[in-house]
Amino acid sequence: MWYNVGMRKAIVKCKLKNRDNFEKKLADIDLDFSLTYWQHDRIYVPRNYKPHANFPRLIMRTEMRAVDKPAKYYFILKRHIEDSGIDIVEETVIKDYEKLVNIILQLGFKPVAEVSRRRQDLKMGEGNFIYIDKVENKPGYFAKIESNLAAGDSIEAAKDDLRKTFQTLGESGFVDNAYFEL
Repeated sequence: MWYNVGMRKAIVKCKLKNRDNFEKKLADIDLDFSLTYWQHDRIYVPRNYKPHANFPRLIMRTEMRAVDKPAKYYFILKRHIEDSGIDIVEETVIKDYEKLVNIILQLGFKPVAEVSRRRQDLKMGEGNFIYIDKVENKPGYFAKIESNLAAGDSIEAAKDDLRKTFQTLGESGFVDNAYFEL
């Protein structure tokens, strides 16, 4: 079974000053996060990969939302287009993890990192999500806001709105790098 979601996204990430205060501010306006779940990403890049050069990253994700349910496996293509600031994300649910990893390696991609995190999510309106992440081996907590872009939406205006949302919630420690680059 293949399930595909492709979209243009504006993404802003922030290192939280205080996770509990951040969550409380959202709870005060009746927004509650999901239960915590676990994700593990294996990140692959082309052999000639250079940061900030519009190269794609391939991610094999394992996600466990409950201990009494089987894990889900996702294949994700992420590409950040530097000159536009847009992130292109294609996500597909997969059944055979090992076969797809073999395909990735045969296409010339190499593994560069593994990132495990505990995550909570919150849907804010149509196409907007906030995540709180506790990334293994990284101090503190991170929050990320993702907003799906419609055709013709300005990426800079969307990112400015996301930064303002963080600032309204008392946060300003913006992070531009992916977790594996920190």
